[in-house]
Amino acid sequence: MLTTRQQQLVDFLREEHRKTGIMPSTREIQEHFGFASQTAAVSHLRALEKKGVIQKLAGKARALMFTDELEREPIVDIPIYGQIPAGYGDDGVPEPEGQLSVDIRSMGLSISANVYALKVRGDSMIDAHIMDGDVVVMEDKPASNRDIVAALIDGDTTLKRLVIEKRKRFLRAENADYPDLLPVQELLIQGVLVGLVRHFGKRF
Repeated sequence: MLTTRQQQLVDFLREEHRKTGIMPSTREIQEHFGFASQTAAVSHLRALEKKGVIQKLAGKARALMFTDELEREPIVDIPIYGQIPAGYGDDGVPEPEGQLSVDIRSMGLSISANVYALKVRGDSMIDAHIMDGDVVVMEDKPASNRDIVAALIDGDTTLKRLVIEKRKRFLRAENADYPDLLPVQELLIQGVLVGLVRHFGKRF
């Protein structure tokens, strides 16, 4: 049984999530209800969590989900970042450009997985059925040999297949027109491909 204030908070959370796609911050909750501090907002959220109304997702900002929605349909909003070249490296730094709603169960992911999306530019991964304009879903996790990864190679970011041969790591395109990319100084994996979204007749 919820108190009147707890029900008001639940209604506020649902309405803000419906309008904006994200949960309000504790500061926004504080300001809406006129609490003296953010601590009061945190206390109310903890009470709702103890009563099983909401669930916090580890390692994510504003990571709250209603348990009834979690059981019904594990849809999670993840950030979409700027274009990543599926071609030669690029020195641009991706910037958040909105959100993408994904069914994490269909991708074999846990609710606590650290995932994000990237727009693809170029044709170097076409033989892996990754096309210019696609949106790829990446998980921040250790990469294995032959995984398709978002990687930072000598300061440039690109989407390629990771190849490990004789303990050496390099990047390989899925298009014969592109050469392998061998790191001169560094090769950092920023995410492993776990899903792809294609919008026919529409570009992000």
